Amino acid sequence: MTTRWLTPKEQRAWRAYIAASLLLEDAIDRQLQQDAGMPHLYYSILSVLSESPERRLRMTDLAERLKITRSRLTYAVTRLEKDGMLRREACRYDKRGSVAALTDEGFAVLERAAPGHVETVRTSLFDRLSEEQVGQLEEISAAIARGLQEDGTRAAADEVPWRRRSSPACS
Repeated sequence: MTTRWLTPKEQRAWRAYIAASLLLEDAIDRQLQQDAGMPHLYYSILSVLSESPERRLRMTDLAERLKITRSRLTYAVTRLEKDGMLRREACRYDKRGSVAALTDEGFAVLERAAPGHVETVRTSLFDRLSEEQVGQLEEISAAIARGLQEDGTRAAADEVPWRRRSSPACS
């Protein structure tokens, strides 16, 4: 098989993407550590739960939404649970499953952290783009995500652990 090397233009685009994504993630992480004492992943967990019905979500579904492994999610949830920001509950329909539930304390932490987080995202990303570029960013990002998720449907479950489906939803 012949290697399809990147063209100089593709190489520049790739390196620009890597630099931008690493710098953006670092800026968001630093702001959340400073203002809320938590990394971006923990904020993302709280945010996803806050947008879920009854502020609860099955752990496997939470891992899939965040695109992280179950073990990484379990570690983060254990820490957030220890800090009182969420609790784990047994799934009513599947004894093997569990649900992460956002506590009132966790929701309050999220509410306090959200303005600074949004401001960091705005100043680090959106204030640097034209309205047309924002649309292009959405289109490009959606195309990449869609393509990778379609690849994941063909991949073995062990290769993409957050795509594993389990038994019925817990309520």
